[in-house]
Amino acid sequence: MSTRPVSRFKAVIFDLDGVITDTAHYHYLAWKRLADSVGAPFDEAFNEQLKGVDRMGSLALILARAPRAYTPEEQRALADAKNGHYQELIATMTPGDLLPGALRALEDVRAAGLKIGLASVSRNAFTVLDRLGIRDRFDDVVDAATVVNGKPDPEIFLTAAAHLGVPPADCLGVEDAAAGVASIKDAGMVAVGVGRPDVLYRADRVIPSMEAFRLEDY
Repeated sequence: MSTRPVSRFKAVIFDLDGVITDTAHYHYLAWKRLADSVGAPFDEAFNEQLKGVDRMGSLALILARAPRAYTPEEQRALADAKNGHYQELIATMTPGDLLPGALRALEDVRAAGLKIGLASVSRNAFTVLDRLGIRDRFDDVVDAATVVNGKPDPEIFLTAAAHLGVPPADCLGVEDAAAGVASIKDAGMVAVGVGRPDVLYRADRVIPSMEAFRLEDY
């Protein structure tokens, strides 16, 4: 008898940061350096507000706390500087940086015959996937360069579903951020939240970590 997990879905679309790997600390270090350089107060509590928000949106939140305003050109330079530092940090990543349970989740979804997508607001998604050695496990990758609107807008998950050729109602989305869960739900998909139920309250189901992900549960 086959032991393959079964599912009513045709595709699973994963977020990257906080689901497949954890680059949050690298983002924190890069944003902290930038915030310090412009005199904006920044700590781990404020950093939580940036979770699931794209680069320019995160920069806007930080600069709103800075003592002076910045021109669009200055903002672009600051964003590029942050990204440069972040890229230096993620260059040290290896397959050992996969979160516990993430690889098994990908393997289970593939074994069930479902398509696998990635929906990440990171413009470094392909670099991170390459460093982790799992780029070939995804049928399609949608990053911030592919869409106009970042999360919580549903565009990124709708685009991923379209690229996979699967109706949104037949997709399961997996996210660790409230903005990402909102994106999944507003795209008309079922959402699995990875983290705290009080934060990810819009998710259809919340699990504490990817180690608890079981495709047959959905």
